[in-house]
Amino acid sequence: MADIDDNTRIELEAAVYRRLVEHLRKRTDVQNIDLMNLAGFCRNCLANWMMDAAKEKGIAIDKDASREIVYGEPYKDWQAKHQKEASAEKLAAFEVNRPKEH
Repeated sequence: MADIDDNTRIELEAAVYRRLVEHLRKRTDVQNIDLMNLAGFCRNCLANWMMDAAKEKGIAIDKDASREIVYGEPYKDWQAKHQKEASAEKLAAFEVNRPKEH
């Protein structure tokens, strides 16, 4: 990879994050449990990571605010519109694949 200064790298990383979040906002058909079972993270994980990053900078962002950043709307609204009941098979897979630490 070409030599990239820190500011440019940060800008590129931020652009990738924004693109990922926008992609997940459009793919409401992909449930969080599917993401967790396949990739080991989901939209809620991204929101938690946002809270962690904010905390490291001394910025207080609560769970609801961080989820709204990721979901593009209040989490309860997203859930009501898009979240489906997880099958017993998906829940069992989640228990096996659940991250041991956050």
